[in-house]
Amino acid sequence: MAKSKSAFKSGSGVWLWLGIALITLLLDQVTKIAVIGSFQLGESLPMTSFFNMVRVHNPGAAFSFLADAGGWQRWFFTGLGTVAALVMIYLLRMHAGQTLFCLALSLLLGGAVGNVIDRVLYSHVIDFLDFHYAGWHFPAFNVADSAITLGAGMLILDELLRVRRGK
Repeated sequence: MAKSKSAFKSGSGVWLWLGIALITLLLDQVTKIAVIGSFQLGESLPMTSFFNMVRVHNPGAAFSFLADAGGWQRWFFTGLGTVAALVMIYLLRMHAGQTLFCLALSLLLGGAVGNVIDRVLYSHVIDFLDFHYAGWHFPAFNVADSAITLGAGMLILDELLRVRRGK
C-alpha cells in the first residue's frame, strides 16, 4: 500500500482526477453551447410541473451575488476561479491516493473552470436549469454549479469521515 501511495504522490495518479475534471468541464460546456443554440436570452421551456429549461445570464456569483456590481466582478471571479483551480490541481497531485477527497476536488475543478470559461468568453455565466414550486423559483444554475455543489458536499463528507476515523 505504501508503494502505491508514493506512486500517487509522484503524480502518476493525478491523471484519473484530471480526467474526471475534464469530463465535468466538457459536459458543462457542451450543455451551455446547446442552450445558447436553442434558446434566446430569457426564453423558457417547461419540462415538468417543477422544472423548466431556461436561458439566463449571471454576471455575478452564486445566486447572482454581485450581479449589479458594475463589471469588476467578472475579473475578480475569473481570477478567483483561476487561483482556486491551480490550488486544486496542486492538491490533486499531492493527495491523489485519497479517493473521496480527489473526486470532490475533480468535480470542483471541472465546475470552476467551466464557469471561468464563461466569464472570459461571455462576461457572464450561462445558467439553464430552473426548478420551481408554487410560484417560487430556485435560482437557475448549470452543470458546473451542480458539480461544484456536489464536490463541496463530498469535501464536507470526506472531512467528517476523516474526523470520525481520528477518534
